[in-house]
Amino acid sequence: MLVSILHRITGGALTLAGLALLVWWLLSVAAGGDAYGDFSSVAGHPLGLVVLIGITWAWFQHLLSGIRHLFMDAGQAFELGVNKKSAIATIVGSVVLTAALWAYILGVAK
Repeated sequence: MLVSILHRITGGALTLAGLALLVWWLLSVAAGGDAYGDFSSVAGHPLGLVVLIGITWAWFQHLLSGIRHLFMDAGQAFELGVNKKSAIATIVGSVVLTAALWAYILGVAK
């Protein structure tokens, strides 16, 4: 149940916040100079990084949950044990993938 709810919430968050950030980034790139500098300073602020990491987690969670639902639509993973394990795997996988990506981006993995 939790994964299904998270799938809906992350879809909404990606639509609203993710799209707004993408449009802001694209407009700042198109405007160049000061506009991109403003975006970069906001995105580089610790609160901005928290938002970006949250959007990244939402994307990975939505992706993995969508793949899980694709298998379920094909008639697999309805057994209680398999269903529960795949639900846990989407949550753990999204956290691990987010941590790995941001470790790479921030240079921690060097």
